[in-house]
Amino acid sequence: MATPYPVRDLPVGQMVELPGRGTTFVTDSGPKDAPAVFLLHSVLTTGLLCWYPSIPQLNGRYRVITLDQRWHGRGIQAAGFDLRDCADDVVALADVLGIDRFVAAGFSMGGGIAQLAWRRHPSRVSGLVLCSTGPFFSERDPHRRGRDARIGRVLRPIYESLPRPSSESLDQRPKHTSVWAFKQFLSTPLSHAGDFGEGLGNFDSRSWLGEIDVPTSVVVSTRDHTVEPERQQLLVDGIPGARRFDVDGGHACCVIGVEKFLPPFVAAVDAAALASPVLAGRG
Repeated sequence: MATPYPVRDLPVGQMVELPGRGTTFVTDSGPKDAPAVFLLHSVLTTGLLCWYPSIPQLNGRYRVITLDQRWHGRGIQAAGFDLRDCADDVVALADVLGIDRFVAAGFSMGGGIAQLAWRRHPSRVSGLVLCSTGPFFSERDPHRRGRDARIGRVLRPIYESLPRPSSESLDQRPKHTSVWAFKQFLSTPLSHAGDFGEGLGNFDSRSWLGEIDVPTSVVVSTRDHTVEPERQQLLVDGIPGARRFDVDGGHACCVIGVEKFLPPFVAAVDAAALASPVLAGRG
């Protein structure tokens, strides 16, 4: 049975106010004058749950930032769920942290957010690392959207009956990876599954992939049954100069079987970050 990667060297995080937008949980580790890399998480996870194995591999040479996206973990709670708002939150956080330009690295849903961050704020994104993701998500099917909404309605009373992990509990240094991961998972309201499906279904970058003009790495999970490799390849084919990095793993490869994910992922970050100048933070 596959087991998650053990938790080691978690960065300490804090709640950060994004002016006019809300408050979210942020980690910021690594040298403050190093190139900045924002790690953007997948749906139904958190910044730490998705990226905890990768952070120690990067923050010796990069300034590594995670945030909990809207309605995930301790993220902003606002009406609806739109990946465009999530992308704007990323840039708003960069403003608060004094970061001019950064590499946006996203896994699955986070890959869509990364693409939108470039689309909506092209002067701020110096490179892209797109992992286990594509230019659209399958929830565009109205029948599947309806199914997600029904799942959300069914899960709402179940979720509301479960104890929500407190901030103090989420911040505790984990003794057991599975217990820590389950707490992180429970911090996202499953009752919003319909909203998440709607937000994912509204994303489609196919018409403007060819306009992306920053160094881009595409990390393809070759055994992926959620975002199939053929859909991931559309990014390689559609983005000028995009480089492909293969991972012999499935859609959870960032936490399960991560030993196969980390080497190509780190190489992909290096390729995007070092191909063009990346400005460090102002302070």
